[in-house]
Amino acid sequence: MLKLSVVIPSYNEEKSISATAISTYDILQKFRIAHEILVVNDNSKDNTIEILEELKQRVPTLVYYTNEGPNGFGYAVRYGLKRFSGDCVAIMMADLSDDPLDLVRFYHRMIEDNVDCVFGSRFIKGGKVIDYPFHKLIINRIANTIIRMAIGTRYNDATNAFKLYKRETIEGIQPLMSPHFNLTIELSLKSIVRGYSYSVVPNSWRNRKEGVSKLRIKEMGSRYFFILMYCFIEKFFSKGDFKKRLPSKNQSLMVAHQDETSFEEKLSGLV
Repeated sequence: MLKLSVVIPSYNEEKSISATAISTYDILQKFRIAHEILVVNDNSKDNTIEILEELKQRVPTLVYYTNEGPNGFGYAVRYGLKRFSGDCVAIMMADLSDDPLDLVRFYHRMIEDNVDCVFGSRFIKGGKVIDYPFHKLIINRIANTIIRMAIGTRYNDATNAFKLYKRETIEGIQPLMSPHFNLTIELSLKSIVRGYSYSVVPNSWRNRKEGVSKLRIKEMGSRYFFILMYCFIEKFFSKGDFKKRLPSKNQSLMVAHQDETSFEEKLSGLV
């Protein structure tokens, strides 16, 4: 079995981080998945660090670091990706927007399909969004359509941060450059462009109930575009210099598992 690391970037999340860490730990313990929960405190100005220290008593698999800077979502995730100890690593948000039960589905799908990555999609059968601001939803769908057309992929939720990668995949898509939320598309698009195999699993997303969103759409547009163009240029002009080297007949394969019935039946006795 693979050891799972869960990287959770956290900036001023004193109202959410405790519930996020505890719910993730409880679910992973329930399904007997060896894991670590790695929280990166992105130099928070609230009581996040004190809460994390107290949480270590309740969540024995919790480890945390403080990223003194430079700061930003991408920097915090990259900080965690340099320090995780597992065989595979997932990125989850600190605000309870991601469902830990979906993480269990990701983990088992990676093992069953023997793929390098598992990508979540909120916009295929079985996926859903709850309380998604309408203007952000429209921008999301337009952005993902542009990404699909530019890269030539059917995957329709590249801006979704909730994904799972094998350690070898993270090593193979270096160097990572994005300092902010554009890291979400850099991780997935580099994996696709460089020929890593992946499956797509529906996941749910719920708008935060506590705290303030750190994503600023007006500030991020050009940054997303820069990473998209970088991946576009790499795909069509790098002559395959960065492609995954290990031979595999599943290379560059996308398996879109939109019907999770059989998987749910396997787990129904534990839920």
